Amino acid sequence: MNDLQRHRGPDDEGVWIHEKGFVGLAHRRLSIIDLSPAGHQPMTDRAGNWITFNGEIYNYVELRSELGSENFRSTSDTEVILQAYQKWGEDCLQHLRGMFSFCIWDERRRQLFCARDRFGMKPFYYAVTNNVFYCASEAKALIPFLPSIETNTDALKDYLIFQLCLDGKTLFKGVNELLPGHRMVVKDGAIKTARYWEIYYRQDFDHTRKYFEEHLQELIYDSVRVHSRSDVPVGAYVSGGVDSGIVASIAAKNRNAKDFFAFTGKFAMGELYDESAYARALAEKHNITLHEKNISSKDFIDTIGKVIYHLDYPVAGPGSFPQYHVSELAARHRKVVLGGQGGDEIFGGYVRYLIAYFEQCIQGAINGSLHNGNFIVTYESIIPNLIALQNYKPLLKEFWRDGMFDDIDKRYFRLINRAPDLAGEINWKELENGYSPFETYQSIFNGRNVGKESYFDKMTHFDFKTLLPGLLQVEDRMSMAHSLESRLPFLDHPVVEFAATMPSDIKFKDGTLKKVLIDAMKAELPDVIVNRKNKMGFPVPLNEWVENGELGTFVNDIFHSAKAQSRSYFNAKNIDSALATKSKFGRKLWGLLSLEIWHQEFHDKEMHFKRLLTDRGV
Repeated sequence: MNDLQRHRGPDDEGVWIHEKGFVGLAHRRLSIIDLSPAGHQPMTDRAGNWITFNGEIYNYVELRSELGSENFRSTSDTEVILQAYQKWGEDCLQHLRGMFSFCIWDERRRQLFCARDRFGMKPFYYAVTNNVFYCASEAKALIPFLPSIETNTDALKDYLIFQLCLDGKTLFKGVNELLPGHRMVVKDGAIKTARYWEIYYRQDFDHTRKYFEEHLQELIYDSVRVHSRSDVPVGAYVSGGVDSGIVASIAAKNRNAKDFFAFTGKFAMGELYDESAYARALAEKHNITLHEKNISSKDFIDTIGKVIYHLDYPVAGPGSFPQYHVSELAARHRKVVLGGQGGDEIFGGYVRYLIAYFEQCIQGAINGSLHNGNFIVTYESIIPNLIALQNYKPLLKEFWRDGMFDDIDKRYFRLINRAPDLAGEINWKELENGYSPFETYQSIFNGRNVGKESYFDKMTHFDFKTLLPGLLQVEDRMSMAHSLESRLPFLDHPVVEFAATMPSDIKFKDGTLKKVLIDAMKAELPDVIVNRKNKMGFPVPLNEWVENGELGTFVNDIFHSAKAQSRSYFNAKNIDSALATKSKFGRKLWGLLSLEIWHQEFHDKEMHFKRLLTDRGV
């Protein structure tokens, strides 16, 4: 992001291109600037519509046929969007199956039409400065146009509590993101956004478990099939878990297993940090070539700045770090990979759901209300599955510290709230501004599209609307950092919409996480994965590396730099307590460290970003 050049564009518009690959299309009369990824040059349908597009439309073959193949000048899925827009207007979004963010300049209507896919697989950021609308696929592309680099304190409060931002906020003041499943129109100096897709949890009690399993099988097989469409060889991420294992298994059979490559990462720190044995079991079952990478503390020191830079701002947990390295490994062999992201949020795979229901079972047993419709498991049936909680004792201790048997929204908030762990390190008074992250949380958790009775649906829905987009930010940025395209078959809207009709006791029978998915697809998995109870989700031994000295000096130097000590909302004298944490999987250290590195990569380099424009007279 060091150079800018001016080119002539359509209708005498100015097209700005800088060396990191963003293309800006500036329309003088409307003051609109669109910054799109490299390789996505504007395309026209010669009817007055121009598009810049980031993503993949998986049903482009079917849409070409429906729209009339004789109307096309290329085989590009970009042209499919243009033709769909020409025929259906804004309703074209209902016909698209894929991951996308795009802008269409409609010359006849004199408006910019923008949209983002249903789940947020592809990013869309925007900012308005001096009555000019800017949009981009990376937040960092907008920074040079901002008056200054400042932190959005509302977003920071979200981050400190959830390790992600809610409701379209970013950590950059003045930069927002178009929410998943939303469209936007910029016209006559006004910006209007609207939701075009929603997930509705309308439970179907008329069908049997067998029906749900069989139809789910059909949808997943079909989704992997269309997601595997590619002119180049396709590979897959394999973590050792259920979701990625299902995707890789089906894709390998579809594309000849001998030529199908899978990729995994591990830490040489014992069983708690090395799940590669499960990945190898899957590879052996399906004759898949598995590539492994051993990730070290030196890798962390060498690349964590790059990780945060490519993320634009920190989000979710430390999984972005190993994801960066596995993506780097995959990019050496493949241009397209499939992943299992989304399965946990759709089918209920997080251990905290088990914790929440364990408490509810205790309450129901005490109150004699286990069978009043609010419960989907009993304490007798859930007990055999509690072994999954063996590594979560610190979380259990915090969860039951106070407020036991409170309202379900307050109880789940305590499970995901990370602020109590930062009481000493953060100067919360600096962030007092009247904004309540809890109220925003409540509005999502208790959404009208979720039934009042189902605790399970409320939990998974909140994670689907908030955590999942954060994880997709990681998925997209870490793969694109290596020019690798990551596709996610579970996030196919027919799959998601069908799963939302499943009664909770189908998904979570007897407290078994992702029960319906495992039963439906277990033929694709080795027994060791099907019967596994201790899936950890790629934990990073960050705290252990600090404790044993491998990262101690590196982390200490970051927190004790003059600028780190001067951050107004850090209690510098208490920061050392973050280094003394004894929790193997605690995220305090990661949350604070990634936040400080973000400041160093962006806030402390403000003049660098400003020079990107001033050096070229923009």
